[in-house]
Amino acid sequence: MLQTFIDIVHIFCCIVLMLVVLLQQGKGGGMGAAFGGGATAQVFGGRGAGNLLTRTTAICAAIFMITSVSLAYLSSSGDRALKAKAAVEAQKHKDRGQARPKDAPKDGDKAPSDKAPGDKAPGDKGPGDKGPSDAPKP
Repeated sequence: MLQTFIDIVHIFCCIVLMLVVLLQQGKGGGMGAAFGGGATAQVFGGRGAGNLLTRTTAICAAIFMITSVSLAYLSSSGDRALKAKAAVEAQKHKDRGQARPKDAPKDGDKAPSDKAPGDKAPGDKGPGDKGPSDAPKP
């Protein structure tokens, strides 16, 4: 609803701004002076109308800029929501590929990549291995 209101104000301001700029007479008289004096007559007469049109142009330009920035901000808010949703979906897909905490090896368990199947750790005894306590006493 806010965006619709700002759209209406923006379009109205654009139309008024175009009309006000077209009503203003150029400083040098423009092409009207080149083709005869009839086209150089001012709409409101004298120099008093120039002040009114100049102020109206400045006000319409300021409103146009404010509504433009507001519409850009409101438009990008949808993009921010979409990016946040995409980040949540990416996190879900990332979590699916990783091991769950209950599947992770415990502290006492040896990870499969620590040693090859035939390798033994320094304190491990295999079947038939004699350790220091199993050695015959002299």
